Amino acid sequence: MLKNKIIQSLCVLFPIYALTGCMVGPIYQTPKMTMPTQFKALAGWKVAEPKDTEARGAWWEVYQDPILNQLEQQVQISNQNVAQYVAKYQQAAALVSSSRSGLFPTVTATPSVTRAEKASSSSSSDRVSNSYTASIGASWELDLWGKLRRQVDENKASAVASQADLANATLSAQSTLAQSYFALRILDQRIDLYDYTISIYEKYCRILAEKYKEGIIAKSDLTQAEQSLYSAQASKQDLSWQRAQYEHAIAVLIGKAPATFDLAKQVHLKLYVPEVPHTVPSELLERRPDIAASERRVAAANEAIGIAIAGYFPSLSLSSSMGSSSSHFSQLFSASTAIWSLGASASQTLFDFGANKAKVVSSRAAYDETVASYKQTVLDAMQAVEDSLVKSSSLKLQLQAQQKALQASTESARIYRNQYDEGLIDYANVATTEATRLTSQQSILQTQSTQLQNSVALIVALGGGWHTAQ
Repeated sequence: MLKNKIIQSLCVLFPIYALTGCMVGPIYQTPKMTMPTQFKALAGWKVAEPKDTEARGAWWEVYQDPILNQLEQQVQISNQNVAQYVAKYQQAAALVSSSRSGLFPTVTATPSVTRAEKASSSSSSDRVSNSYTASIGASWELDLWGKLRRQVDENKASAVASQADLANATLSAQSTLAQSYFALRILDQRIDLYDYTISIYEKYCRILAEKYKEGIIAKSDLTQAEQSLYSAQASKQDLSWQRAQYEHAIAVLIGKAPATFDLAKQVHLKLYVPEVPHTVPSELLERRPDIAASERRVAAANEAIGIAIAGYFPSLSLSSSMGSSSSHFSQLFSASTAIWSLGASASQTLFDFGANKAKVVSSRAAYDETVASYKQTVLDAMQAVEDSLVKSSSLKLQLQAQQKALQASTESARIYRNQYDEGLIDYANVATTEATRLTSQQSILQTQSTQLQNSVALIVALGGGWHTAQ
């Protein structure tokens, strides 16, 4: 019976809420931007709207490297920066559930037992009395102006933004790992090239040292060869510590201590630079999680304006309780001992000396800030794609020129070695052409490293690949 009366009371309250509830504050609309129809650097690249919920897939598989695939799979599981964003998203999701509960009544049960003694009574049995009470109550703050609903929507938008932050942090860690991995693999090849060059220089030094002892050549030829040898050894050491740092960075990215991680050298590994297609679907840029996060923060800021505006209006709370009170427990739930109450309370701020007005102004300014941040994020994304596209085209031409330069320097080195062996020139000319050839080989490897890292940057700029299947 008690439960039925409470339900009847709540049924009275719900129609009141339905009839009086409204929303104050601005209706949210996605900020508009005037955007070009395509990227300047490559025809067919279209600009569209955010669609970050689409799957990005294992974009790193385009590089056809099994070791890279294994490392990338560990980022989402073990990377501690990603783990922080997972926890932040879980907090934001919990806030949504918490704020949503405010839309519904709060029901409480209050049983109590008291024992009292009357000092004026002559009989000890009359002096002691018991009181038993059991009640169920409900309280409900009516969302007349949409304050609570806007709070839920604000927390929802913040949760989605937090989810996009998680996706962005994951994508960033994955791309950093890929770029570090490629830099390390190119360093393996560059170090191997120095090892080969050093062995050649050591052979030259031994031959020239014998010739100098025999008085066939001048000492300057020997010292020139030794200078080339020591310079190559120093350059190799410079690359060795760089490789170690990249290896340490990869260890941290997959959640391991550098001391426990080792990536074996692979000097003959063929690194594949994916070819950028001439045309791509327009929805690729839409998948960027940073754009989605920024747009959702605009939505959250818009809801905050409505919450602040609702502070100008009165708040209404309804309460209802039903229970029973008796001095005898056996009579506690009889009809004669039943008690009930139904009430309403309203509150309205009359004077706050501009405090709520300041909140509204602050909320509107915060909204304008998020709009500007969103637009800047989109512009930055456009610039990142344009930069990577231009760089990709330029690096391709640069590599072709460097390969021609290597062919020329290799032929020059061959000619000068033959002339030196015939006694036509001194060793300085040979050393110069050998150094030029080595520099050309190192430059080609460095350009290939830049190509690989730029391709990763382009993939990230597009939100995770240039194919819809990714």
